[in-house]
Amino acid sequence: MIVQKYKDMLQGKSVIRQLSEFATARGQKIGYENVFDFSLGNPSVPVPQEFTDVMIKMLQERDPMELHGYSQSLGIPSVRDKVAASLNKRFGMNYTGNHIFMTTGAAGAIAHAVRCVAQPGDEVLTFAPYFPEYAPYINLTGAVLKVVPADTENFQINFEAFEEMLTEKVAAVLINTPNNPSGTVYSSSTLAKLAGMMEEKQRQYGHDIFLISDEPYREIVFEGVDAPYPSAFYDNSLSCYSFSKSLSLPGERIGYVAVNPKCTDAELISVMCSQISRGTGHNCPPSIIQLAVAEVLDLTSDLSVYEKNMNILYKELTDLGFACVRPGGTFYMFPKSPEQDAVAFSEKAKKYDLILVPSDSFGLKGYFRIAYCIDTEKVERSLEAFRKFVKENY
Repeated sequence: MIVQKYKDMLQGKSVIRQLSEFATARGQKIGYENVFDFSLGNPSVPVPQEFTDVMIKMLQERDPMELHGYSQSLGIPSVRDKVAASLNKRFGMNYTGNHIFMTTGAAGAIAHAVRCVAQPGDEVLTFAPYFPEYAPYINLTGAVLKVVPADTENFQINFEAFEEMLTEKVAAVLINTPNNPSGTVYSSSTLAKLAGMMEEKQRQYGHDIFLISDEPYREIVFEGVDAPYPSAFYDNSLSCYSFSKSLSLPGERIGYVAVNPKCTDAELISVMCSQISRGTGHNCPPSIIQLAVAEVLDLTSDLSVYEKNMNILYKELTDLGFACVRPGGTFYMFPKSPEQDAVAFSEKAKKYDLILVPSDSFGLKGYFRIAYCIDTEKVERSLEAFRKFVKENY
């Protein structure tokens, strides 16, 4: 007999994916250039030329067995050393290669991090609005995801609600900064207060509470925004990273877990991750991609288009009367819907070929997400559709 829980999950298909599929089908009828598809967070800028050059050079000059053979289960040692050195230089940390575990993107990093620090039945807290896939990431480990209600004033942290939910059952707190879907970046004061509360509860309960920091948008931060490194604030922290957005490499599935050297059992966690891989079928990401990203660790794609697109949309939407917390990074914004039923709002928007994601699956009703990782020219053409939509409906 097939497993019922995965069969049941077929009824809960991602709303984001459903809207993306609708946009593709609509594009086949009217031309995709005429569909203003703000559904999917797929980077829209090319990889750095340096990355392409590195790949070509390796394929021409390096031993094929080195490029295409299995790497060690923790990742290639030289790559882990370079990742550690880069983090130390940028954020004043003290990682070594032994604190780095290479993964298939940030999703793979979270899958390992949670299994290292939370047992079945333990609670993991996250903050609304949150990335919907956190639910299967956490719940399918046997741990239980609990969502702290949103601070809708600025999408930082609702500390009053957090304190109530930070019970003895909590093994980990999962944060995402810069945040999908709001675009908010947690400030230094927010992270300091979060760390202080967690340290106090660790002492009170007599057990570790780990901070798992999901950071695929770490490099997409806008001018003048305070964007601190979360692991610098809290010892029991695991940083989960992906190169998908910084280098525009989502299809290559490459990232890592960085274990704070000050955390409990810091020298064991990466090795534990390799054992977790045996049960999840992870078995390390491709060798050639590990080697390539190691040569461009401190580079990014040209990410400036995202801030440009944000500024265009933020001005237009606020001029049209939408309430919206100004994003500090990522390529998302999260305006308040003019009607409480965000699903109904999103359905109406489709008639204007505006593909907008309702907020319900992000743990908050009455908002919608815009993924503005599309060409600026298309963003500008979408403005008239927004104007017409608002004028005729609201």
